Parts: sequence; structure tokens; C-alpha cells
Amino acid sequence: MDSYHLPRRTASLSVYITLGLLSHAVITSSAVAAATPTNFVIFLADDQGWGDLGCYGHPVIQSPNLDRFAGEGVRLTQCYSACSVCSPSRSAILTGRTPYRNGVWRWIPDVTEVERFGGKGVHLRDSEITIAQLLKEWGYDTCHVGKWHLNGHFNSDVQPQPSDHGYDHWFATQNNAAPNHKNPRNFVRNGQEVGELVGFSAPLVVEEAIRWLEGRSDRSKPFFLTVWTHEPHLPIESAPRFMRFYEELGDEGLRQHHGNITQLDDAFGTLMQALDQMNYRDNTFVIFTSDNGPEGDGLKGRTRGSTGGLRGRKRHSWEGGIRVPGIIRWPGHVRPGTESAQPVIGSDIFTTICDIADIPLPVDRTIDGASMLPLFQQNPIERTEPLYWRNHLAAPARRVAMRIGDWKILGSHDLTRFELYNLGDNNQEQTELSAKHPEKFTQLKQALIEHDREVMAEGPDWWKNEIDRKP
Repeated sequence: MDSYHLPRRTASLSVYITLGLLSHAVITSSAVAAATPTNFVIFLADDQGWGDLGCYGHPVIQSPNLDRFAGEGVRLTQCYSACSVCSPSRSAILTGRTPYRNGVWRWIPDVTEVERFGGKGVHLRDSEITIAQLLKEWGYDTCHVGKWHLNGHFNSDVQPQPSDHGYDHWFATQNNAAPNHKNPRNFVRNGQEVGELVGFSAPLVVEEAIRWLEGRSDRSKPFFLTVWTHEPHLPIESAPRFMRFYEELGDEGLRQHHGNITQLDDAFGTLMQALDQMNYRDNTFVIFTSDNGPEGDGLKGRTRGSTGGLRGRKRHSWEGGIRVPGIIRWPGHVRPGTESAQPVIGSDIFTTICDIADIPLPVDRTIDGASMLPLFQQNPIERTEPLYWRNHLAAPARRVAMRIGDWKILGSHDLTRFELYNLGDNNQEQTELSAKHPEKFTQLKQALIEHDREVMAEGPDWWKNEIDRKP
């Protein structure tokens, strides 16, 4: 087995239970009998585009660890974030619920930014049930390292913190690493400010994760670990040793961006190697993905992420804003070196983990995610809720979208204007098809209107005073 390394120089759940919805006695015999419950790692990049890895076709970026990881599992070619901006997509991963249901309908400004951006009430409510809470109740150790971005009042009693959402240990920032990825000074560990750290963000958060894994009092217990890096989100700063792989590029912004992906890749490799050394590899489900598409226009500065030719970027409901890398390794269950074109979305992670751990889904709320287990056997995923997106920052004409099969419909924020595409024929969304397929257009338009109405009615109405504000 090859080790992970640098690139070569070449190119509380008790409320939920006492309501009578579930009981510990409901744990099935298969879960009780399992001698070695599955561990889970969710590794989330920030603003990484669908085309930003070698294994997704980038001709320049060096990502040997993730490329190798793709060869050890399944590479998802139609993997989606639940929103085209960060906070909402993260909330969906933890709750299995589309963002406007769980309340995190927008990216969340820090408390100091509220007057400038609004959104002061937005946070992941403690009434939501997270996968960390569920797993902790079922005997898992839980840890979060890296970016949090699910509240504005970070490290405060005003809003819930990671520990209120099921995490035993957390080491996080509210949003971005400050002043940048180098020597960040805004991390908090379990409620205590850490001060300035020496190093770069992704390696630092992975080092924390490894220390936590090594320091657990009972290493026979299963674990749930979320590693949410800041890379390659602005403000980007890459270690010189990673930028050296791109020294032939004349554009300093490109060197910084591409070096940032390689920095992220190296940190990922360090974590995978640690899992191997601690003998966790064979019984750990690991998923790597991103929270949304790449920042900026891709033409200047350090926002040089690639959509792989897809239309749109971060904040767009076109494919370039929501289609992201997705790679899963689960030895003995996921066939190595395979690809899947089945559409999956961030909220599916919650449901999939529940399915693997044999934990019943909450029945008092809508769960939008579907289990990916059928995909691992080359069978269709069974969905009760459609793939759906709503974003407050997209152009008003394209804020809402829904995909059913290969058909995708986009709508304006008020659902008065629509566009229809067939992703099977053209995933670049260049040919609008409403006039050519009027029956399909009418059918999907009505389905989107009805589904959007249901979603908007279920969640908190924090969005009402802000949804039409100009970004």
C-alpha cells in the first residue's frame, strides 16, 4: 500500500427520545451485534471547485493524496453541495435538511458584521438534530476541527456552539482563518481562545484532529470527526513548499491558489496516513467534498478555482456553483477505483451515516437527504424529496433550482421567471429548453413552486426581512 506524501515535482438527543419518537430499546440487533461499529470522517474543503483536483481533470494542480484516495474508493461525478454558499451547505450536512428548513438560509456574518450584512438571528438552532448528536447518543466520540460558520455569535452563550450540537471536542473559527491561512490567531478550543498559531490552517486543523484521535481515553470506541478546512477560501496564503510546484507559472495568484489546493491535499494525506497508523482504515467511512463552487471569476487574484467547464460559480444555482468534488472510501463496502454519475447532495451524508450506523431517522421533521448505500452496490438511490436549492445571493433571476432525473429547472427568487435544462444532454446549461419541451417545463415549474412553498413554510422566517436585499 502506497503511503500518502507530497506531490512529485512534475506536473441533546434526550428531548428527541423522551418525546416518544424513539427509545434506546429501538437499537436493532444488527447494531448491537456489530463488534466494530463504523467510524466516520467528513473532510470538507471551502470554495473548492468541481475541477480543482487532478482526479477531476485539472491539468496543473498537484493533488496526489486525493487522487490516490479516489483510486481507493468511489469518485462521484455529480456530487452537489446543498447550497452555493458556505453556511447553508454545512447546516445541511449536519442535519440532513435543506437549508431553508433548518434555518441557516444564508452565509452567516460575524456579530461585528451584522450591521453591514444583516442576518443577526441566523444560526443552527439547538432544536435541530445533528448527526453528531445522534452518534454521540449511540456511544461515539465526536470532534470538530476547522471552520464552523454556523453561528454569528461565536464562542458565546447567545447562540449554540459546536458543543451544543453534539461535539465532545472542538477547535474552530467562526468563519475564515485570520489574518489568513498563515499563523492564524482566531481559533478557539472548547471555548478557550488559543491565540496565534504557527503554521498553516489545513495542516494545523489536521494536527488537532490527530491529537484528539490519539488522546481518546478509550480508543476502542467509534468516532465521528468533521474536518472543515479554510482552504482554498480567501484570504489565501500558501506555504512556500507547496507553491514551489508551480514556480513556472508567471501569475502569483495562480501559484497561491494552486499551492493552497496542494496544501489542503497534503493535510488530507497526513490524516489518512494517521488513520492507517492507528489501524482505523478498514473500518472508517471517509468522505471528501466541498461546501460550494469556486469564488470570484477565476481570472485574477487568488480566486482561481475551476468549475471544470460548468456554468456559473459560487453563489450561482447553475452547476458551477453547486456541483463539487465528492469522493468516498469505505473498505469492504465501496468498490475501489470506481465512479458514479448518480446525483448526490450534501444532505445525503446525514442519512447515509444513520443508515450505516443503524440509527433510525428523526420522524418529527422532514429529512431531505437520501441514503447513498444503494449507490455503493450500483443501485439507484431512492429519494422522497427532490434535489433542491435556494440561495439569497444568486442573481434574482436564478435563485431557486430543482433537479429531477436529468432535468433541472431554475427559478427567480419570486418564482415568476424560469429556465429549463437537460443535464444529460448538456451539463454546461447552455441550451434553455422550456420552449422545446413545454409539457416538461409546465410539470417541473409547478413541482418547483409547490416544493419551494413547502420548504419556506417549514423553517423559521428569519429570511423575510432580508431575502430581497441587494447582495
